[in-house]
Amino acid sequence: MDIILLVLHVVLSLGIITLVLLQKGAGASAGAAFGGGGGGAGSVFGATGSSNFLSKTTAVFAVGFFINSLVLAYLAANREIQSESVIDALIEPPATELSVPMPANDAGNIPMADIPVADDVDVPAATDVPPPASE
Repeated sequence: MDIILLVLHVVLSLGIITLVLLQKGAGASAGAAFGGGGGGAGSVFGATGSSNFLSKTTAVFAVGFFINSLVLAYLAANREIQSESVIDALIEPPATELSVPMPANDAGNIPMADIPVADDVDVPAATDVPPPASE
């Protein structure tokens, strides 16, 4: 639907441009109106009679262009899916913290030998750790 309206919009705009360029301007008879060729002063701005086919067609194209513009603006404002900006697509979401469960022995304690430790850290021996308090 949007593509059809956009194509119609382009066709209407090109039609208006073409029709306006085909018409004779209002100032073209200004020289004749001020004594240069038998025209009266009333012929400067529209005393040539009723509007011709080109001006009526231009008016129809202009009305269609404005209505199409309003419809496109309404459709763009009321979209169900809002498009994301390019910058939002480039920014990655922050990494979530992962909780890794640590293995436990039968007593519920983590064995000291299973915990990786750097070489330069002094780790107490398993015999130096007091036993858990029993209740």
